Amino acid sequence: MKKIFIKKTMLPFALLGGALLVGCSTPPKTLYQWEGYQAQVYEYLKGEAAEEQIAKLEEDLQKIQAKGNTPPPGYHAHLGLLYSSVGKLDQLEKELLAEKTLFPESATYMDFLLKKHKL
Repeated sequence: MKKIFIKKTMLPFALLGGALLVGCSTPPKTLYQWEGYQAQVYEYLKGEAAEEQIAKLEEDLQKIQAKGNTPPPGYHAHLGLLYSSVGKLDQLEKELLAEKTLFPESATYMDFLLKKHKL
């Protein structure tokens, strides 16, 4: 009788514990995929050459887009900033417009930057 009582009362707890373990084992999908963006921002602050940073960010952007994910806010704007530093204003415009499209809340600032560079 005591064994049956223990089995009946412990079974729901065991099932609940198992469900919690399964639920915790799957990491949640993040809203944005960062790749090496944060490291590149740090390298920018340290003064790494813009061409190298552009190459790394473009490579990471292709990886992000290949997986069907979205780059974080500021990614395209930072890439545009790098393009402007090497004189590629057409690429700057493309990146600022991409930032504005992905993150409409940045539209005012992106418009300001576009106007500042007379694009």
